[in-house]
Amino acid sequence: MADDVSAVATSETCTEVLSRIGDAVITDREFLEQVLTATLARGHVLLEDVPGTGKTLTALAFARALGLEFSRIQFTPDLLPSDITGSHVFNERTGAFEFTRGPVFANVVLADEINRAPPKTQAALLEAMDEGQVTVDGTTRDLPDPFLVIATQNPVEQEGTFELPEAQRDRFTIKTAIGYPDRAGELELIERRSERETKLPTVEPVLDAAGVRTLQRVPERVSMSGPVRGYLVDLARATRADDRVEIGISPRGIQRYFEAARARAAISGREYVAPDDIKRIAEPIMQHRLVLTTDARIEGVDGSTVVRSVLDRVEVPAVDP
Repeated sequence: MADDVSAVATSETCTEVLSRIGDAVITDREFLEQVLTATLARGHVLLEDVPGTGKTLTALAFARALGLEFSRIQFTPDLLPSDITGSHVFNERTGAFEFTRGPVFANVVLADEINRAPPKTQAALLEAMDEGQVTVDGTTRDLPDPFLVIATQNPVEQEGTFELPEAQRDRFTIKTAIGYPDRAGELELIERRSERETKLPTVEPVLDAAGVRTLQRVPERVSMSGPVRGYLVDLARATRADDRVEIGISPRGIQRYFEAARARAAISGREYVAPDDIKRIAEPIMQHRLVLTTDARIEGVDGSTVVRSVLDRVEVPAVDP
């Protein structure tokens, strides 16, 4: 893919990626677009979903469609930071310690059930997500580029889970869910299962690592007008003024919102951000960054409720393309 790829070519490439993933995974296209938005924005994804909805298959399909290396880490209560980053192992033949890379050294890393590991192990992923590098025994090593973490957690309160701290949730550009397939989708799952000789669906790559890096540079050329920037900032600031919210969107969250909005416009084949781009990604961008008051949580209010309320209150600017 050429470095000067056009908006139309970007949209066509993204459509092909989504189409190939959609052929292999039975899920909602809007969900796939949200994950691709995070990828183009050089961000990470937090999936909160019940078991058995196809999270692993979806992550693997994304990696294959983008031509990237995939790795899966099963988070457990006894998982150590070195199990993620790697460690030095003594080589008897050479008589020296050699570094053995951990599973985090991949382009697409599925951190499965991340809230089952203790906070220290969760934190081992923090530097990797934020800096694109890990430090082991005082030595810093760069991770592959591109680098995408897709972390999953179960929404049901269960014994032996550790809630992600606010600072770590803020590292995820998007929080979303696969959800259950519709009736036709579940019938399709049964049809595939009935063909016992059928293996996992294959996904042919559309890009390679270099192509993904080129695609990630496209949003940098997407413009956002003053009124649309103001709309984005007003939405974020409105969360801080909501009585149900103890801590609203941070300035870092606003920057992530800005990056994701430009990525969303790029996927649509536009060189400018429209108010609709801001609205479509408002919930997956902001819901997990809100810290609600105790009263709000008791009343069953969640981040999504607050975001939808804010979208109703803040006036949408009239912008000419």
